[in-house]
Amino acid sequence: MSDARAGTSPAFDAMHGVEPSPEASPPVVSGAAPDATQAVAAPEAVSQPEAANDAANESAEPAPYVAAEPEPNAAIVVRDLGVVYSLKLNRKQTIRDTLTRRARRDGDSDFWALRHVTFSVANGESLGVIGPNGAGKSTLLQVLAGILTPSEGTVQVEGHISSLLTLGVGFDQDLSGVDNIRLAGAFMGMPHRDVEDRLATIVEYAELGQFIDAPIKTYSSGMRARLGFAIATSVDPDILLLDEVLATGDAAFREKSKQRVLELVGGAKAIVLVTHDMSWVQEYCTRAMLIEQGRIVLMGKPDEVVQVHREHMAHRKAEAMEKGVFAKKRG
Repeated sequence: MSDARAGTSPAFDAMHGVEPSPEASPPVVSGAAPDATQAVAAPEAVSQPEAANDAANESAEPAPYVAAEPEPNAAIVVRDLGVVYSLKLNRKQTIRDTLTRRARRDGDSDFWALRHVTFSVANGESLGVIGPNGAGKSTLLQVLAGILTPSEGTVQVEGHISSLLTLGVGFDQDLSGVDNIRLAGAFMGMPHRDVEDRLATIVEYAELGQFIDAPIKTYSSGMRARLGFAIATSVDPDILLLDEVLATGDAAFREKSKQRVLELVGGAKAIVLVTHDMSWVQEYCTRAMLIEQGRIVLMGKPDEVVQVHREHMAHRKAEAMEKGVFAKKRG
């Protein structure tokens, strides 16, 4: 066990209930009860095997994240945000199926994709949102974009939003790339004259060549991403929301996309980016947020947040291997 824990950060140890070494000072948890502190400080009261069993039986959910007060001119302010999905009867389920599933889940019929999420993004910031699959990252962006309505809490956004959340969303498959640019401009509320003035720039940036006059249904996923990114970033938005779109396209276009995002950040624009590319978060984002199970685990410097995320992923992988999830294939 000592080898498995070597190299982890204090933040990771504190989140998973790992007892510090004798020579290290115990972590101080804000708001901890006096009795809990005494229990840790008095080894004669609780033996190490019992403490280890208690830590293993505790919930894997990390300590609640405490958000700082937002700046006066913040571009995004989110307070106690929650999004819940009902798992009750729908059109594809019969009453019998619903009752059977409900009995198996002991009556649980709601799933919280996000819960108690509070944070802010200031003008000029580039926030990288990371976490495992199913953590609620894309749901968060959809709320910020106004696509989903929060079940609880408030979301305050100051300025014009441009979003590129899913490849191909809003595109008409039978229209050409040029016509889809005009269509997207109308959806974004741009005057027709402004769209026509920006048309040549968008076409040039997308680098689609003669395919710009071909129907969208003939495009590859990378071509759709390039066109969508060119449209989304052509309006100089106050707030830009991106969901894993920088991972598409060739290396040259990915580099150009990163440079464009940096230009928007330099122009006092706010960027919220969901990505699994840790190098992008560390190199280009000014802050990072780690989300797990619909809650904010950590928010701060990109290097520190990425380190904790990697340690959490390694911890989950080790647990999965113990359970045989990643069993070696038979030769």
